[in-house]
Amino acid sequence: MSILRVENLTKAYQSGDRTLTVLENVSFEIQPGDTFSIVGPSGSGKTTLLGLCAGLDRATSGSVYLNKIRLDNLNEDQRAAVRNLHVGFIFQNFQLLPTLTALENVMVPLELRGEKGAKRTAQELLDRVGLAQRGHHYPTQLSGGEQQRVSLARAFANRPKILFADEPTGNLDTDTSARVVDLIFDLNRESGTTLVLVTHDLELASRTQRIIRIKGGTVISDTISDNATVFKN
Repeated sequence: MSILRVENLTKAYQSGDRTLTVLENVSFEIQPGDTFSIVGPSGSGKTTLLGLCAGLDRATSGSVYLNKIRLDNLNEDQRAAVRNLHVGFIFQNFQLLPTLTALENVMVPLELRGEKGAKRTAQELLDRVGLAQRGHHYPTQLSGGEQQRVSLARAFANRPKILFADEPTGNLDTDTSARVVDLIFDLNRESGTTLVLVTHDLELASRTQRIIRIKGGTVISDTISDNATVFKN
């Protein structure tokens, strides 16, 4: 049974008297535990596709099934509840809450679920990403690489079934990017999470098991990577 199934997904916007089609009839399935990349030039629709897969937006037509739940049948609050239960996110610009410390940022998804021991779990995750001593710092007191590692810890806090990462190394230098990428794959392997990456970085994409290429809102190729980082439980 697939963890994510996309069927004939189309997303269009009305601009005056013109219709701008961002995605057109996109379909694919991802199995639990797979690693998957979406690549393509700027404006190709890949970030829009990621948002639709995660239920952040609604398609014009077509369907998305996330962990067997049909997202397009749900309202915004219901989709948010599904995300909190099943989904983790990593963003290019980190999306940390500036008024919360690193520790408090990691605690947010746990507290939203009403879980006990949120502080202890968040501290363990910060330790796992090498930031055990930085939990009391605010985002502005952290480097870009440190902020992304906090984001990574937060993404895994609710033990997601699927992790969506949108250009996770886009704002990082080469050395920092390499460390963050290794952490993503290490944590993903340890958690058995399905990983969906949007990236311009073909080297990063090649580490996933499967790569789809999008151009002009349509899938132009869907291939198995020769260099994938294969996880064996």
